[in-house]
Amino acid sequence: MKALIIGLIMMAAAVFAILEPETAGFGLGWGDDVLTFLKGAAPVLAILFGIIAVFIGVADMKDRAEAKKEDAQENVSANS
Repeated sequence: MKALIIGLIMMAAAVFAILEPETAGFGLGWGDDVLTFLKGAAPVLAILFGIIAVFIGVADMKDRAEAKKEDAQENVSANS
C-alpha cells in the first residue's frame, strides 16, 4: 500500500513539474527540458535494451542446446 501511495505522489509531482504555469495556472514548466532529456536518452536506452536482448538471446540458445544434449543422453540411456 505504501508503494502505491508513493507512486501516485511521484506521478503527481512529475505532472506538476511538467505543466506550464501560464497554461495550467500552476507547475514548474519543465516540459521542454523533459522532452530534451527524452530525446537524448532514447538512443542510449535503445542501445542498452538491445544489448540486454542479445544477452538473453545467447543464453536462450545455450539453454536450448543443453536441453537437446540432455534429451539425446536420455534417449541413449533409455534405448540401452
